[in-house]
Amino acid sequence: MRIGILGAARIAPSALIKPARRTTGVVVAAVAAREPARAAAFAARHAIPTVHKSYEALVDSPDIDAIYNPLPNGLHAQWTVRALQAGKHVLCEKPFAANADEARRVEAARREAESIHGRPLVVMEAFHYRYHPLLPRLHELVGEVGPVRRVEASMCFPLPRFHDIRYRYDLAGGSLMDAGCYALHFLRHARPGSGEPEVTAARAKPLRRDPRVDRAMTVDVRFPDGAVGRARASLWSGAVLDISARITGERGEVRVFNFVMPHTYHRLTLVANGRRRRLRVEGDATYTHQLRAFIAAVHGDAAANLTPPADAIATMTLIDAAYAAAGLPLRPAGLTG
Repeated sequence: MRIGILGAARIAPSALIKPARRTTGVVVAAVAAREPARAAAFAARHAIPTVHKSYEALVDSPDIDAIYNPLPNGLHAQWTVRALQAGKHVLCEKPFAANADEARRVEAARREAESIHGRPLVVMEAFHYRYHPLLPRLHELVGEVGPVRRVEASMCFPLPRFHDIRYRYDLAGGSLMDAGCYALHFLRHARPGSGEPEVTAARAKPLRRDPRVDRAMTVDVRFPDGAVGRARASLWSGAVLDISARITGERGEVRVFNFVMPHTYHRLTLVANGRRRRLRVEGDATYTHQLRAFIAAVHGDAAANLTPPADAIATMTLIDAAYAAAGLPLRPAGLTG
């Protein structure tokens, strides 16, 4: 499988290029950026053989089987749809779209493209942590502390450069979009079979120069079984770095530090029945596990895709509800027509 990259994003080397070098059956074959010179420099640095002059040229290339889309949030849906129309599979960075309605339009475009091209097309949202063995192990441990009463997840890191595109409303920016989507996604998947949560409250710290943009957000949810949850997101606050989760049950709790990139370092702690245990889960880089799953899905293993459009729509629905509860507008859609 030959993959092309849209844009010379800083995440691409870790998320795709390095994993591709460790994975059989895939080659990073091309790149395109808004500035051709920047794309050429990126290609030279990472030994990518082909540079296209535009995003359109890349997605239309007959030599490309799939597209990796790490563009700014507000462009995810637009270029995922464009790639699907060209008959390409898509690995799209999170968040999948600017809002839930746009996510549903992407899924509709996928079904239409499949009908036109006469074959299945894979769209995977790049919640890479979902593919690491840590989460299945966490699910096993939850059984030792349940019934679960509370689930918490935080994704907070400093981003003091307020001119960064993550703060741009027109590009679907905000702490909940960029960081908090991980925390909300984790709440949804911490307990298989628990049902979709609903937002009960949300509080935002708005950006001073653009109060439509949240630099921090706290979201409270309730699950169908009565359990509650809280997601915290921050791009700039007193929490310098907090990538953690806690699941509390009647018999104890499970805590994990760095559930997002556990291959770099993680700390998993089980407290149950008066005992405390420290555990470690082995695995390759989350991005490598994700790429393997993407390849398997493209080759017909639909079950390998743990983050398909339906999952993305559910996450974006929760994000939309959080913005509404916090009194902020939904992020503007990039799709037109």
